[in-house]
Amino acid sequence: MILNRAERMLARRYLLPGKGEGFIFLVASISLVAVALGVAALIIVMSVMNGFRADLFDKIVGLNGHAIINGYDGRLADWEQIADQARKTPGITEATPLIEQPLMASSNGRVEGVLVRGLRMEDIRGNATMNSNVVAGDMKSITPGSNRIAIGSRLAQTLGVYPGMEISLISPEGRSTVVGTVPRIVSYTIGAVFEVGVYDYDKAFVIMPMQDAQDLLMLGDLVGMIEVQTTDPDKVDEILAPLQRVITGKAVIVDWRQMNSALFQALEIERVAMFVVLSLIVLVAVFNILSSLIMLVRAKTRDIAILRTMGASRRGMMKVFVTVGVTIGSLGIILGIVLGAIFLFFRQAVVSAIQTLTGANLWDPSVRFLTELPSRTDPFEVGAIIFIALILSFLATLYPAYKAASTDPVQVLRYE
Repeated sequence: MILNRAERMLARRYLLPGKGEGFIFLVASISLVAVALGVAALIIVMSVMNGFRADLFDKIVGLNGHAIINGYDGRLADWEQIADQARKTPGITEATPLIEQPLMASSNGRVEGVLVRGLRMEDIRGNATMNSNVVAGDMKSITPGSNRIAIGSRLAQTLGVYPGMEISLISPEGRSTVVGTVPRIVSYTIGAVFEVGVYDYDKAFVIMPMQDAQDLLMLGDLVGMIEVQTTDPDKVDEILAPLQRVITGKAVIVDWRQMNSALFQALEIERVAMFVVLSLIVLVAVFNILSSLIMLVRAKTRDIAILRTMGASRRGMMKVFVTVGVTIGSLGIILGIVLGAIFLFFRQAVVSAIQTLTGANLWDPSVRFLTELPSRTDPFEVGAIIFIALILSFLATLYPAYKAASTDPVQVLRYE
């Protein structure tokens, strides 16, 4: 929309408060702030929701892979052949054999349920999710036959242990006696404590070399499952389809969506619902723009009539008031982007300040899975938010602009 010099001058004049127009200016300022708050709220909430999903996905996949080929009864026969076939399948980047078994852990008179995971040494050393988040001890101390293990930080706190201390793992697969099966109890030394940021994992995981896990669970040379990484987690079904013939009767494939289906579906529904609900804030804000422009048109009726008698066109008057409204909306959008960026940058400090003032734990990791408030801003979503706010601001200007353009100068000046 191109304005001539006179129309630009009028638009600037109507954006600034004139004599006796302080209330109109106040309403317009409130409209600008309302648009800013609506845009900021949308950007903040959508960024946090995206960050929560992305961080949760990265950490879950970092430990569980995109899919698991799970052997029946926790034992996978011919696992070498299956792993080799998986690595040759297009779209699969890694196929990692592992052992995973829920057991009991005991130390200092405390007992907790744990999830023992046995990995090859190269997989333990190459797992960035664990190795980059070691809070105590050294992952290099964990070697086959060393009797050393790594545990999650929350489990270490619950059992009251730290590197150098011992814990006992209790396996129901023990030896048979005349009085029944006696559980197998093996003591291990804590070599490292890690914290990946997912509460359920930090509270349960026990990592050890695969040979030690096979000895503990009396599996011989067998493994329990194969962890698979793919090039595209969203197409994991298509990528793994050729493997179905190989594992038929031996194992079952469970992908990341099946393992965490309820969680990720709930996140997606909540994300869409929050976008719709918070969009209503922007809608309410543009109604303020509508009301301020209607008040401005009413206050400027005589000026509009004079301008019309001097040769101003209806189209020109419409452009002036549309420009005023869109300018208010645009300034609000810019302010909202700035507010949203500032909040997201200092988000953890804001959460800490609110917790200090209220005394409430707003980010309990046992409830929210992650230990910090995440954020990941999607440029396409920000663009969509800006576009929606601009369109709504433009639509809010049409009725006041039409009323201004349809002003009859004869009727107005006759009674002025």
